[in-house]
Amino acid sequence: MQKLGLIGGMSWVSTRTYYTHINRIVQSRKGHKFSAPLLIESLDFSLLYASETSQQWDNAAQLLIDSANRLEQAGAAALIIGANSMHRVYDRVRSEVTIPIIHIADCVGERMKADKVTNAALIGTSNVMTESFFRERLVSHGIDLAPPTLENLGQLDRIIYDELMVGKVTRDAERRLKTMITVKEQEGIEAIVLACTELEQIVDVDANVLPIYDTTRIHAEAAAEWILGTA
Repeated sequence: MQKLGLIGGMSWVSTRTYYTHINRIVQSRKGHKFSAPLLIESLDFSLLYASETSQQWDNAAQLLIDSANRLEQAGAAALIIGANSMHRVYDRVRSEVTIPIIHIADCVGERMKADKVTNAALIGTSNVMTESFFRERLVSHGIDLAPPTLENLGQLDRIIYDELMVGKVTRDAERRLKTMITVKEQEGIEAIVLACTELEQIVDVDANVLPIYDTTRIHAEAAAEWILGTA
């Protein structure tokens, strides 16, 4: 198996999710005695939290570049960034290492294209839902993305940053997400892209009114396939 580097800590909850998904896949393919060869650097999310200004994003990019370099020097042969929002600086990080970085939106776009999905709605943090760095990557795979529902942005940021990132799960948050997805189904949307690593805590990915493309799960599957040499 090949050794993968994971830039994590954004949040620790999502890093735990990646670790669980990747190892379950490796174990199911190789046998119960096996686990994934991983190098994990868990960053201090307080240094990255709610980046908005260009200076804050420059700082975030440098923190991830430094982490990527350390993981490469430690022996990782490829990398993943364990957060949708931090893919905003993907190109800058990718340019500073010699090993590949598996892009979360490309994994999702390829899966949706294979499934012949033509339109979808993004649900995640406000910067993932509104900025071009994630949306354009999905659109390049032939996915028509519905515009974000503006009244959902504040609700989602509060649920994600104030609750899910500290492991807090509430029935109210579950109901709110179920309502958002039901409304999208009524608007004629074919599928939901669950573009936040923590949202699977309150969204039933496997049984919903619409097909759910959980970016974390799909990204972790691609990482496991790379580790196993079957990608």
